[in-house]
Amino acid sequence: MTAVTRTGGFFGWRVVGAAFLLAVFGWGMGFYGPPVFLSVVGQARGWPLALISTAITVHFLVAAAAGARLPALHRRFGAAAVTKAGAGCMAVGILGWALAAAPWQLFVAAVLSGAGWSAMSAAAINAIVSPWFVRARPAALAMAYNGGSVGGIVFSPLWVAAIGLLGFPMAAAAIGLTMLVTMWVLADRVFSRTPERMGLMPDGDMPGAARVSITLPSAKPLPGSRLWADRRFITLSAGMALGLFAQIGLIAHLYSLLAPALGAQPAGLAMGLVTAMAIAGRTLLGWLMPIGADRRMLACIGYALQLAGSVAFIAAAGASVPLLLLGVVLFGAGFGNATSLPPLIAQVEFVRDDVLRAVALIVAVGQGFYAFAPAAFGLVRELAPGEAGEAPWLFAAAALVQGLAIAAFLAGRQR
Repeated sequence: MTAVTRTGGFFGWRVVGAAFLLAVFGWGMGFYGPPVFLSVVGQARGWPLALISTAITVHFLVAAAAGARLPALHRRFGAAAVTKAGAGCMAVGILGWALAAAPWQLFVAAVLSGAGWSAMSAAAINAIVSPWFVRARPAALAMAYNGGSVGGIVFSPLWVAAIGLLGFPMAAAAIGLTMLVTMWVLADRVFSRTPERMGLMPDGDMPGAARVSITLPSAKPLPGSRLWADRRFITLSAGMALGLFAQIGLIAHLYSLLAPALGAQPAGLAMGLVTAMAIAGRTLLGWLMPIGADRRMLACIGYALQLAGSVAFIAAAGASVPLLLLGVVLFGAGFGNATSLPPLIAQVEFVRDDVLRAVALIVAVGQGFYAFAPAAFGLVRELAPGEAGEAPWLFAAAALVQGLAIAAFLAGRQR
């Protein structure tokens, strides 16, 4: 049986809705915003793109470092207070990007925006949603993480339009203030609540019902540094980091490689198709995955689809539209689960008290690793240039890293 609130629904699903909005703003400002800022700041200030790119890398590295401490911050101050502080740092940091008059000011802004992104990214979503669900956690996290994809759909054009209409400082102030007010309300009304304080059980089970656990019997407590020496943690962290490295590196260059064959507007639509496939793949897996499924094998299947997409891009040779679109579909099908599956793998492989810490650390490692992906793939592209739209060595590099991600996930399976 399911316990309900006085308004008739399990409060955990309201948390999912609030986390969805958190992801919309978090990804929209902290992930999809910097590529737009790169162009705008470069044009306005005339600074070298390498300098601004380094500031973006600092943004992601600070987010990784701060994100590793997120469980401790949540325990000490609560998710609501940390979310408010993160939203404040994000709003001030993005405004700093717009107002920076000297390079050092840009790097101060990057530190602030990176700290804010850490409190609104994948580890934060997992920490906020997970206490409310055990059996339904795959579906709940899928819905919440879809906010990140929607954030890309909404904010990428929103930033461009708002900056063109209002200028960067006014656009940053308006969007930042909207985000800050929204997060403040959600923090007070939703994130400040916990199942324990409301007398609710995970998944909406009736009070007094036996606590459900899907943790593997072989899972043992891993306090302190013991987690870093655990085979499952090492392989899960490596698999997520390698997969995201390939994914972020490829997505950063994909539009420019599709445009020569498809045209500018169709290439933009193709990028939107990647996002649509990511949402569909994540949602279907979240709702249809059996509770006892081999989650590492599902992650391998997702990266195998992306690897097949890379092979299709190579075969297209920058000219075959059907093969390019096949590559887009295959790449997008596995795109969304690269973020949502690792926390679900951690749910079954680590004891309950270690899950949030493990997830925060694998996300931090992944963010630190993929911060260098666009530059690394750009270097591959420069060292092995091809005709317009052709980049066989870039796609081959993506396929290689995707294969290594599969190997890492397989290496951590039960023996």
